[in-house]
Amino acid sequence: MEPLISLRLVDRRHRYLPGDLLTCQCQIDAVAAEDVAAIETSVLWRTEGKGDEDMGLAFFLRRTREDPAKEDLRRMSVVTLGLPASPLSYDGVIVKVQWLARVRVQLRRGKWFSAEIPFVLGDVRPGQAIAAPEAHGEGDTDSAGAEHELGI
Repeated sequence: MEPLISLRLVDRRHRYLPGDLLTCQCQIDAVAAEDVAAIETSVLWRTEGKGDEDMGLAFFLRRTREDPAKEDLRRMSVVTLGLPASPLSYDGVIVKVQWLARVRVQLRRGKWFSAEIPFVLGDVRPGQAIAAPEAHGEGDTDSAGAEHELGI
């Protein structure tokens, strides 16, 4: 049976500035407590586009059944962290930088399940492709056009 993963950003906004607090809540349902081997909660950024894809962690917490607290890993957990100054989210033509909150659940039999919520860090305008200049035909020059307009 697949776990039901509930993940949400507490303040329900999806745009943050560097230094803002991000608070996430997570809860696991639809599986027995003894079937959950581990839960990983993370806040990370990743790039996609041309070239190598990168990823970095701003926060990571792994909880397992073997932890001393012996808590029920399915219970609601809350994570709060101050967001870093960089990298800022960017939606460019060649490369994109995306931030997200993620929860991964590992069941005892080894299978992983995950849920993630993307959010924006910063206020960077999206990139735009620049159109190539149109090629001029033979004898079609700016000065010839200017002469024509002036009636010379």
